[in-house]
Amino acid sequence: MNALTDLLGTEHPLIQAPMAGVQGAALAVPVSNAGALGSLPCAMLSPEALGRELETLAAGTTRPFNVNFFCHVPPEPDEAREAAWRAWLQAYYHEAGLDIDSVPPGAGRVPFNRAAADILERFKPKVVSFHFGLPDLDLLDRVKSWGSVVLSSATTVEEARWLEAFGADAIIAQGLEAGGHRGMFLSDDLTTQSGTFALLPQIVAAVDVPVIAAGGIADATGVAAALALGASGVQVGTAYLCCTEATTSAIHRAALQSEAAHHTALTHLFTGRPARGIVNRVMRELGPMNPVAPAFPLATAAMAPLRAHWEAKGSGDFSPLWSGQNASGCREVSAAELTRDLVQGFARN
Repeated sequence: MNALTDLLGTEHPLIQAPMAGVQGAALAVPVSNAGALGSLPCAMLSPEALGRELETLAAGTTRPFNVNFFCHVPPEPDEAREAAWRAWLQAYYHEAGLDIDSVPPGAGRVPFNRAAADILERFKPKVVSFHFGLPDLDLLDRVKSWGSVVLSSATTVEEARWLEAFGADAIIAQGLEAGGHRGMFLSDDLTTQSGTFALLPQIVAAVDVPVIAAGGIADATGVAAALALGASGVQVGTAYLCCTEATTSAIHRAALQSEAAHHTALTHLFTGRPARGIVNRVMRELGPMNPVAPAFPLATAAMAPLRAHWEAKGSGDFSPLWSGQNASGCREVSAAELTRDLVQGFARN
């Protein structure tokens, strides 16, 4: 036991990262039952789906679990930027035989709001985590009133200090190696981003709350290394993507276990916000960071039909193949087995 396990109520200070689009409660339940903290990504769930997933979690485990939400500020629609984005994609639509004019603009992800809080209040989860900062104070106070522990991701020392000042009970130090969306929220300058083992000890020194290391940790050795640098616990995402309970597509699984996984990059082509994924055709041809892409999450709408078209043909050339820089832990095993393997790293410290 340490400060983090006391806070989370878990046996081990290990968190399975919430990964929207590739997992649900079916992955989180066995992680929690193995003594770690299973997580449910909620940013893409409708209120009805959120309720169903929470019911599955509550029925599947009596141990703590984490529910995760985004805290982004929805952007104002920009018709000129959307038109420019669709002009860039037009040739791909023509190649696929699709009509880009028939695709309505849309968001696809909403920030944490009162409707979600109303559903959560019925379940009062032990842990609620956020990406891109924290929600408005009234919503944060409401979450804390249930006794929920609040976590959020920091990608810089400044963000960590901000999160501590505004009420986070523990901070996830998200290194540049991490797969999926960067949690950055005080700046959009990618030159501010550091690797996990450079960022971690600086955040540990800057705040008084427990710090959780995330990014590039794929096995027990990585867990032990994070603890040696002052982490109170670790969060692991990419290694869980090939677990039997994950909903990761066959295309994505194959990429994670191939040589392609050695080449990842930050891209905002798929959502409008920087996220790390395996480099594919559209990232190479448009450039992974193209200034024409609409703001998060508006880039998603026009890219989605291309993704669906090529995935139906067995190709991930237009898919967000999220992955951290270290996919070596991806194995076709149960989430419980992977969790047991990872927690061995705590005994080495």
